[in-house]
Amino acid sequence: MEGKLLIFSAPSGAGKTTIVRHLLEKFPQLEFSVSACSRMPRNGEVNGKDYYFLTVDEFRNRIEKGEFVEWEEVYPGSYYGTLWSEVKRIWDKGHHVMFDVDVKGGVNLKRKFPNNSLAVFVMPPSIDELRERLLKRGTETEESLKVRIGKAQEEMTYANQFDYVLTNNQVETAFAEAERIVENFLLKKL
Repeated sequence: MEGKLLIFSAPSGAGKTTIVRHLLEKFPQLEFSVSACSRMPRNGEVNGKDYYFLTVDEFRNRIEKGEFVEWEEVYPGSYYGTLWSEVKRIWDKGHHVMFDVDVKGGVNLKRKFPNNSLAVFVMPPSIDELRERLLKRGTETEESLKVRIGKAQEEMTYANQFDYVLTNNQVETAFAEAERIVENFLLKKL
């Protein structure tokens, strides 16, 4: 049985993951879709919980076999994607799939599931605010910050391809708005 899919995408630093975590706690019928990637696990990451960690060859082999709902080569030799087996696993439990994906992945998922998905673009209040949020993380160099801001500006041009644009000015307000749109979507008959 096909369930529904909730797709949350945003530029890095917009607050998407914080909103997704909140919604997963609020709605027990939602289950997080674990993405696959071709990079090595970072310290503390667990295979099957944070990502499905595959080698580049394994990833390419699975692409050839048609095992991905969507995938992207984000940087040369660096793949990310959603396995069909992950979506099926969640639907088989009678749950709805929650995606926390990059902007292009969100657009691809919406195209693949136009009738049973809700695609939400989490918009930062401004580029200046986004820069501040990324700086507060303490993980960016001046060069990586410049790259992320440039990518964010490009990603923001995709917002009109989503069903809903949620501006994250203040997290509690964003939580309430996200809850309302998710609740309305889950109640809607397809």
